[in-house]
Amino acid sequence: MAKKKAEKQTDAVITVKGELKIKAGKPAPVSSSEVAYKGPLFSVIKEEVHEPGTEPVNRDVIRHNGSVVILAVDDSKSKKDPFIVIERQYRHAAGQYLYEVPAGKVDGDEERLAAAKRELIEETGFRAKKWTKLTRYFASPGFLGEWMQVYLAEGLTPGEAQPEPDEKLEIYLVRLSEVLRLIDAGEIRDGKTLVSVMLYARRQAAKKKR
Repeated sequence: MAKKKAEKQTDAVITVKGELKIKAGKPAPVSSSEVAYKGPLFSVIKEEVHEPGTEPVNRDVIRHNGSVVILAVDDSKSKKDPFIVIERQYRHAAGQYLYEVPAGKVDGDEERLAAAKRELIEETGFRAKKWTKLTRYFASPGFLGEWMQVYLAEGLTPGEAQPEPDEKLEIYLVRLSEVLRLIDAGEIRDGKTLVSVMLYARRQAAKKKR
């Protein structure tokens, strides 16, 4: 039986020899939904959902208004190895200080770009002349419905930070090469920082080859 099961699993694997066509599909039908917890930042929803190819299953989903991530880059002194704005912040859930790029939640009906500009000022004091969407991603789609929009912020000018009362941040300007070294060494453990910095570095390297 084990051998047959293994063979069946192997048959289900699709080998892509060319371009992979992304098919996001549509939301699965939900037959029941109830709020199990509602807090100031997020809600937990219990749902029975009919996911494709399965029997109805129960899922606990965290619903959040969404977040923005800001990769703030200062290339005024070096375009090959610019400075990246990095924050050191204590994260209780992780039980340690993490080194991260600026980020924050979207308030109510706030536009995401407006939220990104607000968060950058509040947390670091920096303002940026140029804003570009870098990517967006789901941080933990197994149970978290939130997606995060990453912006590239360039043309920085310093200013006075306006952090929230519970935010105690240390702000650093770190060379891209040093951030990448720390990533390779496993010292940067924040997901949004890994995603944004490595994608930016990859695109910069591609530009140099043209």
